[in-house]
Amino acid sequence: MQIESILKSYARYAPVYDHTFGWLLSFHGRALAAEISNHRPGAVLEVGVGTGIGLRHYRHDHKIYGIDVSPHMLERAHQRIARKRLAHVQSLEIMDARQMTFADNSFDTVVAAYVMSVVPEPAKVMREIERVCKPGGSVVIVNHFASESGFRRRFEGMLAPLSERLGWRPDMPVQEILSHTSLKEVSRHTLPPMGLFTLLHLRKDA
Repeated sequence: MQIESILKSYARYAPVYDHTFGWLLSFHGRALAAEISNHRPGAVLEVGVGTGIGLRHYRHDHKIYGIDVSPHMLERAHQRIARKRLAHVQSLEIMDARQMTFADNSFDTVVAAYVMSVVPEPAKVMREIERVCKPGGSVVIVNHFASESGFRRRFEGMLAPLSERLGWRPDMPVQEILSHTSLKEVSRHTLPPMGLFTLLHLRKDA
């Protein structure tokens, strides 16, 4: 994936995101990701915060930070924060997840929902996520990962050449995430619709 293709895709998606697949992804993946962070108050970073559709799911004694590469998506997120009076959101910034400006060990939880198959160089993004997560902290990844076999795997392979047009990679294997981090897997859950998405809960050694 090239950054130019991503920016073009999200400029197209931003006006309609919330009213199409955004609500469905928020209800399942984003809500469950926030639930993991909600066991105790802390600083939470949402990588690929988009239009901010998942921000309402976090407990209000959190301090929430969000980054996204798309100014079109962030513009809508700022509007949502003002409209919904989401005072627990500390800041939203345009930032490349491959090179974050946050200090090491800054966040109790880092959430990356529906972004890992979109970003260029996901291995770099995972290393940055691990770097900014505090020791003992949680990382939650929600994403579509390629099936290992069967019709769905063949279909994903057929879609792969269209990745630049689609704005995401349909054939990304889960090992592309897990093999580039020392984070430990805590749990893995298959999510609706039709098991197309997976939630990975990872933890950084204390």
